Amino acid sequence: MSNDTAETNGSIKRHGGRYIYEELRKQILTLKLKPGSPLDEVSLAAQFGLSRSPVRDALARLISEGLVTILPNRTTLVTPFEIEDFPNYISALDLIQRAVTRLAATQHNDEDLERIRTADAVYLDAVTSGDFQAMSETNKAFHIAIAQAGKNPYFISYYEKLLGEGQRLAHLHFDYIISAASTTTRLGRDHDEIIEAIAARNPDEAEQAAHEHTMLFQRRFLAYMQQNLTQAVSVK
Repeated sequence: MSNDTAETNGSIKRHGGRYIYEELRKQILTLKLKPGSPLDEVSLAAQFGLSRSPVRDALARLISEGLVTILPNRTTLVTPFEIEDFPNYISALDLIQRAVTRLAATQHNDEDLERIRTADAVYLDAVTSGDFQAMSETNKAFHIAIAQAGKNPYFISYYEKLLGEGQRLAHLHFDYIISAASTTTRLGRDHDEIIEAIAARNPDEAEQAAHEHTMLFQRRFLAYMQQNLTQAVSVK
């Protein structure tokens, strides 16, 4: 056994459920595990060389995030997503994104604003590096920082689930997002108006900027789908 393999196996043994959770989550968000793919506890335990208990813990966490679903017959699978559901998804994202951003404009303190600016700077670094996995995670962290500044835990929890679903959709058309943006600077500046409105404590402008941000995501996704309609009818 090579040293690298031994180190990986050692890491799995030490961290158990957390390692399995992080690995499965990454595979789901990057679509290596396709929507609708079955997830069997026995097979996963064998794959990771662990008992079923940490696998069960990892799956429970993924279920709480909406990335994994248990059917009435107890089958566990990666949560499906039908393209026909996209309008409903966008409607939900738009409402919650407007709400949390509006709240952030009225409820944030100086520390919250600093966390938002720092999260955006980290996101911009990821854009510059061209690392899409990092872009996806840091973009989510930026929006969660905004939600946390709004001080409503119910919104935060639901928003996090929607953002996780958005990560899967963004990965599906990442190449198109990059080609549609004239420069990485333009792509990375999507957040500027949101931050400025929050900092100015202007809830109306913050809500409008959040809405426009959602609509930009919608336009890019629909343009991608139109361009690839013959190849991609559903991501299930």
